[in-house]
Amino acid sequence: MNMLNQLQMDSLLPDREYWLEQMLAISDPVLSALAGRRLKGLMPIECAEIAGASEGEKAALLADRAKYSHLEALGRLLSGMAPWLENRQLVGAEDEMRSRYAELARVAIDAGTDPESPDYMNFSDGFQPIVDAAFLAQAILRAPIELGEKLAPRVKANVIAALKQTRTRKPVFSNWLLFAATIECALLKLGENDWDPMRIDYALKQHEQWYLGDGAYGDGPDFHWDYYNSFVIQPMLVDVLAAAGDHYEEWNAMRTTIASRARRYAGVLERLIAADGTYPPIGRSLAYRFGAFQSLAQSALLDDLPGDVMPAQVRCALTAAIRRTLDMPGNFTPEGWLAIGFCGHQPNIGERYISTGSLYICTAVFLPLGLPSEHPFWSGEDMAWTSKRAWSGQPFGIDTALK
Repeated sequence: MNMLNQLQMDSLLPDREYWLEQMLAISDPVLSALAGRRLKGLMPIECAEIAGASEGEKAALLADRAKYSHLEALGRLLSGMAPWLENRQLVGAEDEMRSRYAELARVAIDAGTDPESPDYMNFSDGFQPIVDAAFLAQAILRAPIELGEKLAPRVKANVIAALKQTRTRKPVFSNWLLFAATIECALLKLGENDWDPMRIDYALKQHEQWYLGDGAYGDGPDFHWDYYNSFVIQPMLVDVLAAAGDHYEEWNAMRTTIASRARRYAGVLERLIAADGTYPPIGRSLAYRFGAFQSLAQSALLDDLPGDVMPAQVRCALTAAIRRTLDMPGNFTPEGWLAIGFCGHQPNIGERYISTGSLYICTAVFLPLGLPSEHPFWSGEDMAWTSKRAWSGQPFGIDTALK
């Protein structure tokens, strides 16, 4: 159904056209199925291959993840697409396509939150729903007009009711606190008067306690070598303050510090992309693929990159990482659904909480599509990124810690 193929897009710059092609290829199976209220019937539920697990254990894991995978797919997909859906600076064919996908996204949200829909999603059974309701909430924060104001009153009421169901879930004492905070921010954006500032305040202040220095937070009391500063922590801290920071002076006072940490972390991520587009397979949730670069992509979207990191070099670095990943066969099923893997189909690298829907957080890399084509991120001439310069004998900047 990829609408990019239906429109004349000759005016697009090559990298932007490639990014759109990949984002829409990833999104089409999910949105098309939801448009027909057939996601639960069409989306395969693949779980990780757990070494030594019995057939009974495998069946139990599959049954468990099937309760959550559909909301995972919807929320995570839209959180990455949202800035493009909200982009008010597009013209011509791309804007026509954006408008059509925005309508499709609203239809998908309706299908997932309507209690009478066969695709009605799980917002209250188990602990996992608070995670993926938060990604849906983050999509609303990133597209408050297209995925908020333009929702029909009935749909908006269903979304609010669905998000509120997660208030009975106790977050894990970790990055999960930000899921509760993000949901409350979405309720605020949707016009709810009973949004809970305590959930936001607790998440902000606890993460301040977990800050470890040089732009990195612990995931809870401990530090982990993984990409969760990018998958969740830095982006949600920034988005929560953007949505609710004006409501309390002490929250507003956090903005500058949190932004400086996100900026530093974005610089680190840029340096992690090797000259050939590879990056270290460190930590858990590697099946989220290039979603590992959400924080860098968000800093580019917000025009808040480190001073020595140019938007065009970030575009080239991220394009290299996307291509290096997607050029490998096996990333998709024959029907176009994402398959578990880091680069190709590698089901053994999925943890027990990973299933098909989980994988759609990879769309977070596409956040800069929320910038207009004229922005230097897209219009700037190709530039070698830090690793490419370093490993080809060219001058490159000295890295310095955040003080």
